[in-house]
Amino acid sequence: MTKYPSRIVCLTEETTETLYLLGEGDRVVGISGYTVRPPEARSKPKVSAFINARFEKIEALKPDLILAFSDLQADIAAELIRRGYPVVTFNQRTIEEILRMIRTVGALVGRQAGAEALSDTLERGLDTMRERAARLPRRPRVFFEEWDDPLISGICWVDELVEIAGGQPLFPHLRSASLAKDRIVRPDEVRAADPEVIVASWCGKAMKKRTIVERPGWDATSAIRNDHVYEIKSTYILQPGPASLTEGVARLHECIAKAAHGQEAGGR
Repeated sequence: MTKYPSRIVCLTEETTETLYLLGEGDRVVGISGYTVRPPEARSKPKVSAFINARFEKIEALKPDLILAFSDLQADIAAELIRRGYPVVTFNQRTIEEILRMIRTVGALVGRQAGAEALSDTLERGLDTMRERAARLPRRPRVFFEEWDDPLISGICWVDELVEIAGGQPLFPHLRSASLAKDRIVRPDEVRAADPEVIVASWCGKAMKKRTIVERPGWDATSAIRNDHVYEIKSTYILQPGPASLTEGVARLHECIAKAAHGQEAGGR
């Protein structure tokens, strides 16, 4: 008899990555098909997408804990609960909540100290990024585009990371809206706000730069005039776990720094 869960199914990537970073990857027996990090986890059975799951495949793995994420997986979680499985569903939307999720996952597997250490390391990394951002000559206006049609502005942790990385989010008043439908913006609103950097991460599909550049009137925005339109893959920035607090914020900073230095150097 094991003291803590030893056969864990993770229905999203961030809990998988957290368990591996805690040295507990062997406990993971099933993963989401969208899992990229860490690469070694890809060898585990893939049992779900984001809004659907293969229940028979999950049952065959005999999990003693299932980890899910957000209201979008509520129906999956409910069905698994009805089938008798213990399910923990996280709903982290801010950096603080991401760090709390990591600590909670650690507690679930008896690695509280390791989770505290990991969270502390991630927080120190963000502090280091803040120091780097403070050395930028200016803080460009950034539009983070989470989806292209309709246009959806970035979720809270992304907006927070934009600020940490040295940018000014274009629509900070929308960050508290946890549901994507409440963060929809009109193209003319974006155009009028004149973003100096556009970062797209279209929730699992490749960004098409032409789609952005050819929007009516957007050729007048600073971001497009100065060619500061970038893509960050969703696995790095839209995964509310260690990836977004490390690789995600680093890539944001690269994009923002190019605009900050470029506009200063070019006198634009």
